[in-house]
Amino acid sequence: MDIALIIKNRLKELRLGQRDLARAADVTESYISQLLTQKKLPPAPNRTDMYEKIGRALKLPEGQLAKLAEQQRRDQLRKRLGDQPTPLLHNVRELILRKCHPRKTKQIREIFEKQHFGELERFVTQKLLGVVQSVARQELDNPTWMCKVARLSKKSYRQMRVTVLEFLDTTIFDLSNENCIAFLDPLIESWNIDLATFCIEIVLNRRVAPGHHKTFEFMERGPEKTSGEEPGLKDFLQDSLLSGDATEQELVFLRSLTFENKRPTALYYYRELQSLRDPLHFQPAPRKPSTR
Repeated sequence: MDIALIIKNRLKELRLGQRDLARAADVTESYISQLLTQKKLPPAPNRTDMYEKIGRALKLPEGQLAKLAEQQRRDQLRKRLGDQPTPLLHNVRELILRKCHPRKTKQIREIFEKQHFGELERFVTQKLLGVVQSVARQELDNPTWMCKVARLSKKSYRQMRVTVLEFLDTTIFDLSNENCIAFLDPLIESWNIDLATFCIEIVLNRRVAPGHHKTFEFMERGPEKTSGEEPGLKDFLQDSLLSGDATEQELVFLRSLTFENKRPTALYYYRELQSLRDPLHFQPAPRKPSTR
């Protein structure tokens, strides 16, 4: 059943309005209205506490709304997988280049402009977005941080929570000028990349972001991985709808998969991840013999 329909029916049964629900979820009434009219996709359950709050307010079984939201997002994802990436907005690309180390800016710009949204541009954008989203996710339940950002953006506390929730669902393919103004520009001080090793260093604005310095390195894990990451794996990692909740251990496993004459798609890695999590596909570990 559709998550919006369940919420609407429950509101009617309990004689509650959208304003009551917005107050319980700590978001704006406008945001609730857009969710119920399906103008917005339900946010990812692992990135928000909204479903727990709504579930308690509507006296629904624990976890029901989160499961329905996840299913809706998967259905939407199937429709999106065939879409071709569109180029970044001009202002978004310019911001990313402006934050680049001055000695690398010219070289990086030349690479970016060879292709409208090539591999390097997607890689850098994904890392910058991921770091800033990590900060926003960490501070989502920090009223002090949220109020501070709300004042800077001239928004109310609840409006800012909605803005952050929407930003946490943003991917590199729909990154907007507003996202850059509200998050990337104030939080990122600079970034630099070694084009030989693809080690990327990101320096955050220490005044508004914990963890001043972030470094990401890619290492070869075995002799069979001489050809680099599979394109399908790169697409999988760059789409937060597919890989947003994958653990480091799961990613190590996915990177270890090799193929001779086939090129798997992002959807293959998503299905492999779900298969890895399914307990029906594994036997319980044998018990160790008693030492007594």
